[in-house]
Amino acid sequence: QAQFVESGGGLVQPGGSLRLSCVASGSIFSIYAMGWYRQAPGKQRELVASITSGGSSNYEDSVKGRFTISRDATKNAYFLQMNSLKPGDTAVYYCNYKPPATYWGQGTQVTVSS
Repeated sequence: QAQFVESGGGLVQPGGSLRLSCVASGSIFSIYAMGWYRQAPGKQRELVASITSGGSSNYEDSVKGRFTISRDATKNAYFLQMNSLKPGDTAVYYCNYKPPATYWGQGTQVTVSS
């Protein structure tokens, strides 16, 4: 069973940027399709970005043009670069396979506020 360890969240002002990181324990991410998910208070968890083993990426409409998913296979890690952050991006962000496993990591909190 893989472990997903997210980091990089924090408190930023609207328009700011963050880079989230996900590292593997017990899995090699580069051979799977991976995704970044988020869950805001009172809402369902949603997929916001994904990347295939071949490097093709997809994004939820609300983050297109602002978020970029990438991977570094040599470090068994992948990332979510988030630019032009909005208050609506506030959520706990998780990494997982796409489609996801039934287990999740702790996530990393992203708060966008003045």
